[in-house]
Amino acid sequence: MSREGSVRIIPRRTPESKQFAADVERAMAITPLLNRLGYADTEEIQALFETLCSTKVGENFRLVPPFYTDCGNNIRVGDRVFINQNCTFYALADITLGDDVMIGPNVSLITSEHPVAPSQRHACLLGRPIVIGKGAWIAAGVTIIGGVTVGENSVVAAGSVVTRDVRANTLAAGNPAKAIRSIEGE
Repeated sequence: MSREGSVRIIPRRTPESKQFAADVERAMAITPLLNRLGYADTEEIQALFETLCSTKVGENFRLVPPFYTDCGNNIRVGDRVFINQNCTFYALADITLGDDVMIGPNVSLITSEHPVAPSQRHACLLGRPIVIGKGAWIAAGVTIIGGVTVGENSVVAAGSVVTRDVRANTLAAGNPAKAIRSIEGE
């Protein structure tokens, strides 16, 4: 594995790619256990999510299954984070959720990609981190791709596709998402 800036690169047929495959197998064994749990099983959900992420989550964490991930090891969650049902986090690179973040249903956070050049598409996986700032709300059906930071207290409107950073205290919407207006002071 190498890092060019904040890009994680995993070439095929390397020890790093074998480790990533093992991490995916591990996540695929844990997520069905998590997804069998009901809404009221908060302690069990938190324990399995922490196992999946290989780290503690913040205080008052709440997740509504089902939840899907390719590799949970790179997910970091702050205090009072809420993740609604049917979310997908592809975490080849880091996914960081700040305190008080709300994630709506059917949200996809996708850090991984392949090179664009046809001759390189099968050569490696690329991963770019996603950061969701404190107090942000990611509404239903949003897709955020790798390399994006959503600033503190921002809102990304339902169905948006976020391909660029969203400044703090901003309402963003569309495909690709664009700043609609400031929400500072609301």
